[in-house]
Amino acid sequence: MKNIIEIQNLKKKYDDKFELGKIELKIPQGVIVGLIGENGAGKTTVIKSMLNMIKIDCGEIKIFGKDYKREEKEIKEDIGVVLDDMFFPELLNAKDINNIMKSIYKNWNSQLYFSYLKEFKLPENKALKSMSKGMKKKLEIATALAHKPKLLILDEPTSGLDPIVRAEVLEIFQKFIEDEEHSILLSTHITSDLEHIADEIILIEEGKKVLQKSRDEIMDQYAILKCNIDDFSKIDKEDIKAYQKTKYNYEILVDNKEKISKKYKGYVIDNITLENLMLIMIKGEKKC
Repeated sequence: MKNIIEIQNLKKKYDDKFELGKIELKIPQGVIVGLIGENGAGKTTVIKSMLNMIKIDCGEIKIFGKDYKREEKEIKEDIGVVLDDMFFPELLNAKDINNIMKSIYKNWNSQLYFSYLKEFKLPENKALKSMSKGMKKKLEIATALAHKPKLLILDEPTSGLDPIVRAEVLEIFQKFIEDEEHSILLSTHITSDLEHIADEIILIEEGKKVLQKSRDEIMDQYAILKCNIDDFSKIDKEDIKAYQKTKYNYEILVDNKEKISKKYKGYVIDNITLENLMLIMIKGEKKC
């Protein structure tokens, strides 16, 4: 399986001392990759770097095997983008956006665009300033899909959507990659969405990649072992990936659920969620 995105040694430092340091990413074709991490971790910086929206300090970025700067125009023709903040002027309406986009993208499909507007129940003549956040987000998604991109880069695409519409949007994303020729990089705080559709998960903490694994590997092998303070001292250090102390007990992240279940019989071992994983790896202690 070939990689649709390859990033090597990506670095970016801001004046406020935040530094994105030596990010290495390989994202294969035909998958949905979820990008998670707390606010300020560097997710948006990674995305804007790939889109050449910010100047990086160093690093190599290739998309579709092409250099992201030298062949930027050609690359962007095949990328659909949804960012956290809408980039269209508030006085425009959906019809205006169609007229603008068909002059920008060679593959723009007005029929497909208006079919998404109908599916999302979006008005054609209503100004963006009069739309709700959820309506604007759906309009961005329709716009991103309407020029038939090979890659979707999405920053909080389901933010502000009610659960029913979110489910519909996630289904569209899954259909988008069914032919195994398309890919999605999806940054979101709604980790439950990724548990349903992501193939791989990347966790970024303080500007560094700390985890990249398949969703199935995480959900099948990782777990939370719970114990009191006395039992905590009996846990072998090599079995602890990270841990946090709660009001009543310890919660320990482990990465071999079957082995741990046999080794520590009688202990409470809960299945992992991506939210658990992120909280303990970011907020918890890494070593005893």
